[in-house]
Amino acid sequence: MTHPIPPGTRDILPDEMRELRRLRAALIDAFEGAGYGEVATPTIEYHDVLARGDVRGAPAAYRFFDERGELLAMRPDMTIPIARLVAGRFAASEPPFRFCYVGNAYRAIRPQRGQMREFMQAGVELVGTPAPEGTVEVVEVLAAALDAAGLTRAVIGLGDADLYRQLLEALGVAEGRRDAILGRLAAHDLVGLGIEVSELDLGEPERELLVRLPELRGGPEVLGRARELGGAAVERSTARLAATYEALVARGAAERVRLDLGLLRDLGYYTGAILEVYDPALGHVLGGGGRYDELMGRFGRPLPAAGFALYLERVHIAQAEEERLAREAGR
Repeated sequence: MTHPIPPGTRDILPDEMRELRRLRAALIDAFEGAGYGEVATPTIEYHDVLARGDVRGAPAAYRFFDERGELLAMRPDMTIPIARLVAGRFAASEPPFRFCYVGNAYRAIRPQRGQMREFMQAGVELVGTPAPEGTVEVVEVLAAALDAAGLTRAVIGLGDADLYRQLLEALGVAEGRRDAILGRLAAHDLVGLGIEVSELDLGEPERELLVRLPELRGGPEVLGRARELGGAAVERSTARLAATYEALVARGAAERVRLDLGLLRDLGYYTGAILEVYDPALGHVLGGGGRYDELMGRFGRPLPAAGFALYLERVHIAQAEEERLAREAGR
C-alpha cells in the first residue's frame, strides 16, 4: 500500500542523507572558517514576528493556532528569525555579528510548478557592517562555500533591489501595475514582463527601457549601458552597484561575479545589492541573498545587514552533476 506525502515535500533515503550530511559539514566548515558561528532558531515563530519582516511578494508562510489561540507560523526563511535573535539576545552586544545556519524553511506555494514547500537552507548573516564592505565580505564567504561544495564554475549574479522599483516610480507607473511587473521580474519571466510593459501608458522609448534594462548582464560595462538607457532614473542604483563592484575588484573577489540588472528577489526586505547563484550544471537558481539594511530596524535595533542562503538540495544536485562531468572528462 502506498501512503502519499504532501506535494512539495519528499523523503530522503540513507545514501542521499549521507551525502547531504557531508555537504552540510563542508559548508559549515567554510562558514566557521570565515568567522561565522552556527545558530539554530525555532521552526515555528509567532506570526506577528515574521510579519514584521514584511516578506511582501514571497509565498505565504504556513499558519496555525496553538492551544492558547496564539497565531503561529512556520518560518519561510532564516533571515527574519536571525534578525529577531540579534535584536533580542544580542541587544547589549556590540556589532558586527556573524552567524551561519543550516535549517529547513517552509512556504505555501504551488507544488505543480516544481517548487518545494519544505526545503533546506544553508547560509550566513552579517549584521552591523555597512555597504560596500559588508557586501564584499558576504560575496567572499559565498565564493568559499561554493568552492567547498566543489562548484568551481558557479556564477554569482549581482544586482540592485531598488533599480527597477525606482525606475517604475520615476516613470509614473501606477503602484498596482508596478507589483505585477516586479512579480514577473522576480520570477525571471521576461516574456511576461514584456507583455506587462506593452500594456503601460508610456511612450515607446520608456517601454523599450523597461524591457531592455533587465537583459543587461556582464562586467562593469553594463552599468554604462544602463545609464545611457535610463539616465537619471537609474543613476543612484548604478552608482551603488559600481561602488560594490569596485570594492570586489579591490579585494580580488570579483572573479565569479556577473552584474545582472534583471535581478529581483521575491523577499521584500532586500534593499540595495542583491545576489543570485547559478551553476552551468543545473537549470535552477542555487541560492541568493543581498542587503537588508532596513530589516533590523523593524525589530528595534537599526543596523546594516547582508547575507545569503543556498538551497542545499539544489547544491547537492549540482555537485553530483559536476562530479559526473569531471569523471567523463577524465576518461
